[in-house]
Amino acid sequence: MTPATSHDTDHAARERPVACITGASRRVNIGSAVARKFAVTGWDVALTYWRPYDTRMPWGSTPAEIDELVSELQSLGASVAAIEADLENPEAAAQVISETVEQLGPVRALILSHCESVDSAIHDTTVESFDRHFAVNARASWLLIKAFAEQFAEPQGSGRIVALTSDHCAFNLPYGASKGALDRIVIAAAAELASQGITANVVNPGATDTGWMTDQQLIDVAASTFGARVGVPTDVANLVAFLCSHDGGWVNGQLLYSNGGRTST
Repeated sequence: MTPATSHDTDHAARERPVACITGASRRVNIGSAVARKFAVTGWDVALTYWRPYDTRMPWGSTPAEIDELVSELQSLGASVAAIEADLENPEAAAQVISETVEQLGPVRALILSHCESVDSAIHDTTVESFDRHFAVNARASWLLIKAFAEQFAEPQGSGRIVALTSDHCAFNLPYGASKGALDRIVIAAAAELASQGITANVVNPGATDTGWMTDQQLIDVAASTFGARVGVPTDVANLVAFLCSHDGGWVNGQLLYSNGGRTST
């Protein structure tokens, strides 16, 4: 894990709240869209990324993208910390929160948008892959929530946790199963951390166009939504921003869908 860029370290004078957003490794994904939304609405942001994961994925790793995203967020007025973190390592979560606090100040919102996602079914999932999915998607999320709550002083109030989940399980077994565990962890946090003034919710964005869908998938997904279009990262970012706002504080312990009504048919 290595810290990257910090901009305008006088965060105390600026009085901007700080959000830690995991899994913002590319300019076109949900994590980066959330980061942009937070930057323009007055937050400073810490981003985590892990290049070896992107290297294993079809889209590959483009090291310049994280620097470009940092520069873009800075141009929107945010102080930014970019932290490379292998969340499979059980020590990484606490280090992410610690580095965020050191570079930007106390964290008021934790957005869990990282994941391990490799398609496999019951018959061909390996034990190694199954364990990695649970380490990254479930265990790291628990440890990040724990570290977030431990640095969150009760008098602050208005703490926010939002995690991104999925209900895709068939032929994506370890991903779906580990996301199910994530859901339960976050719902538990809503009850257990309420006395600290922290809310916790889960958002299921459904199929979102971040560059991974084929032309036929884009057509099929659009046809399955009430709005006859495919969801985009800003759709999710708008809901996450609301949940982390003052107005969203009464929404707690919920699993919300932001998918154009796709599950309603």
